[in-house]
Amino acid sequence: MKILSAEFILSAARHDELPRDRLPEVAFAGRSNVGKSSLLNALLHRKHLAKTSSTPGKTRLLNCYRINEAFYFIDLPGYGYARVPVSERQAWGEMAESYITGRPTLRGIVHLLDVRHNPTSQDMEMVTWLLGLQVPFLLVATKSDKLSSSQLGRQLRETHANLAATGDLSILSCSARTGAGLPEIWRWIENII
Repeated sequence: MKILSAEFILSAARHDELPRDRLPEVAFAGRSNVGKSSLLNALLHRKHLAKTSSTPGKTRLLNCYRINEAFYFIDLPGYGYARVPVSERQAWGEMAESYITGRPTLRGIVHLLDVRHNPTSQDMEMVTWLLGLQVPFLLVATKSDKLSSSQLGRQLRETHANLAATGDLSILSCSARTGAGLPEIWRWIENII
């Protein structure tokens, strides 16, 4: 997809604070520090549109980006480890859950997993939950550039085996740094919006 415009619109604590213009939305979900903001920047050919950090928990609100004046990317707070109080992490989860279940303009979710690690119990719960909701989602294994091709293949097979209990799912590997997998992600996004 040709990116003609990409702009940060707002950060919201609740989904009803997001734009009401009824444009389709694609959300990005995953563990804290999995690379959601980096992937957004790579997809949009911008270096600093979405704020990135090596510290887990940088994204604490629903961050909304308007693309080509035609649709939105919504960067959800990460789940799992972050150096914040448990109550704040729980609030992030409730915010993301409310968005996913209550936003009629949501078309699909890009669910990120760090390819260097096996899926956590929270990753598995998220996949099971999304399957139950029948929300279209794409599983993306990020940071593929951090592994050799043989390590990547082995880790993808292991991740697929771990997720097999949740359903017959495919996993796309990508790298925000090298651009590997980005065209396939864009094809999926174009199909759902």
